[in-house]
Amino acid sequence: MDVEVILISELPLPFHKVASWTNMYHYLFKEKTHHFNYIICPEPKEQLNGISYQFLRKINVLDKLKNKIPSKSKYSNYLEAMDKIIQPDKKYVLQIIDNSGIITPIHNHICKTYNRTDFYIQYYFHGFAPIVPSKRGKKFLGSIDELLFLTRLAYKEFLKFYDECPFKARIIHNGIDLMRFKSVNNDQKEALRLREGLSNDEIVFMWCSQDRPKKGLHIILEAFKEVHVKNPKTKLLVAGVNREINQKGVINLKRVPNVDLPKYYQMSDIYLFPTLWKEGFGIVLAEAMHCGSYIIASDQGGVREVLGNGEYGVLIDHPNIVSEWISAMNNGMIEINNKGNKFSSRIPEDLYSLDNWCNTMNQFIEEAKQKLLS
Repeated sequence: MDVEVILISELPLPFHKVASWTNMYHYLFKEKTHHFNYIICPEPKEQLNGISYQFLRKINVLDKLKNKIPSKSKYSNYLEAMDKIIQPDKKYVLQIIDNSGIITPIHNHICKTYNRTDFYIQYYFHGFAPIVPSKRGKKFLGSIDELLFLTRLAYKEFLKFYDECPFKARIIHNGIDLMRFKSVNNDQKEALRLREGLSNDEIVFMWCSQDRPKKGLHIILEAFKEVHVKNPKTKLLVAGVNREINQKGVINLKRVPNVDLPKYYQMSDIYLFPTLWKEGFGIVLAEAMHCGSYIIASDQGGVREVLGNGEYGVLIDHPNIVSEWISAMNNGMIEINNKGNKFSSRIPEDLYSLDNWCNTMNQFIEEAKQKLLS
């Protein structure tokens, strides 16, 4: 009996906005051999070659009225799309990304309509903290065959939160393109800086994220104000913020296309990651560290694991306290001026490689297929 693999995404694939996991799948589909046969998703602007699509029907007013009836599911368009693919003489691996609400409806639908043993549900979770209340956790987790986590720390959070975790757990770190995100020599770094009006004798900090309070830019701006007063030869590059920032030493790059990000990491000395929420991974940390930046980051969510428990960067225990950032930034400048970036030599060459991610994902899917066949 054949086993086919269906990827179920609430985002169109390929996706042309910011989302780290969509970039990884795009790379897998375009550059590598993969095991996916179908994608269920909203219709994208362009389609990937070599894979079959089943587009989600748009929810209309009548659907919304029906969804108020307990027996109806607001995910009926997902179930309809799945039914158009499934054939009675085949088995299926269903990989679902981040959409926790769809897990139980899909499980119930399969149990009612098909043979549940012909299906293997992989849920790929890109967050950190548990996302389903503990009262509903038993039903939710009992519907999953395998749960893919970004870090072991996230997996442990589930074990602490839920009384029962019957699923098989796997860890798959995010991946980045190491052909793009890589360090440069001093001459190249100086040339990049000159194009941006930066001198080689300045210490350049960088912050890059979406402009939301939980990303901690306000903490960094306050810390940098004091750092800059005592150390005028410092600059702070801010990427991802469209509003005006009128502060001495701060250069607002505004929205930076992904293709241009490496050069800003490469011209920076210290990358700041002041997240104020439990990050699933923080893929910018992997990008910045491979571009040669000295990392200072909040000890939140999966960040500790990404930084090798402090082996690859400095962890801030109390990220809401500005003085801790001032101290870490000052210490970072002293270290860089005296000895350079002590963390760079500790980072394995293929750490968080996108190719490794592709190989691991293919391995997990192949093992799921074998599980169904056995």
